[in-house]
Amino acid sequence: MKAGGCRLVEQVLQTLSRAGLNVAAQPTQAPGAAGALAQKSVAAGADLILAFGGDGTINEVAGGLIGSKIPLGLLPGGTANVLCRELGIGDSARRAATRVTEWRPERIATGLAACDSTASRHFLAMAGIGFDAHIVYRMSAELKKKWGKLAYWIGGFSQIVRELEEFDVRIDGQDHRCSFALVTKVRNYGGDLQIARNVSILDDEFEIVLFAGKKSTRYLKYLTGAAVNQLAGMEGVTILRARRARFSAAADERVYMQIDGEYVGRLPGQVEIAPDALTLLIPGEYAGRANSPGGSPGHPLNIERR
Repeated sequence: MKAGGCRLVEQVLQTLSRAGLNVAAQPTQAPGAAGALAQKSVAAGADLILAFGGDGTINEVAGGLIGSKIPLGLLPGGTANVLCRELGIGDSARRAATRVTEWRPERIATGLAACDSTASRHFLAMAGIGFDAHIVYRMSAELKKKWGKLAYWIGGFSQIVRELEEFDVRIDGQDHRCSFALVTKVRNYGGDLQIARNVSILDDEFEIVLFAGKKSTRYLKYLTGAAVNQLAGMEGVTILRARRARFSAAADERVYMQIDGEYVGRLPGQVEIAPDALTLLIPGEYAGRANSPGGSPGHPLNIERR
């Protein structure tokens, strides 16, 4: 539904057509428009929705399909494409288009986030509170367009010289204090790291990773721990499984939240699991790895070809 470059869009459409799919491209005209386009397509009788873009575009399209039984397929076309990398789809939209009809529809839970007085929003991959949300909040569209994923690393290292805001997290009746909370249903983080190690998009729980400390230099240690798979047991790191969490900060602290790489708002806030929310097309090899023993696997995609 959104991608950069008319030539690439045409190539993807041709690939989908050769696969027997009759696809109508609907480019988004402004931020926030993709969800409404998805809803209109469903109302018009579409039996498959493909989101062509980055994690933000995918998030918008998914938001428009919440509660619908129409499957959502992903074609990578953005900055980091965290979810596409997580599922093993990769970063080539043309290659992904050749495989769409092989993918399996799986009914999944999504995350649901609310921040301050803003309306609740669904997310597929992750919510970040504190450290990384501060980067997203300050990220300009121009910098993101120019540098891509590198813009986030630039933003991260720019925080090394400042003291971080701390906030409180309440999970299953227990209180925790941290400066960064990652609430995730995927292992991939930013396309380059794995922070959570034991979670799947098919799970009905989050893996929540909490990082303590005001000193931003501690994140150099945390980054190294993530790179060598040594976060579990590291001082200052808490890893939990839960279906909901609440976040609060002192009145004089500005602590932000992001979902799927897009800014949501500032604390107080909360996240929770929204069960049975969306049908997502997933490559069979990922479904085979992620389905728990005894779980019910999906079935090959079966759509009407017109």
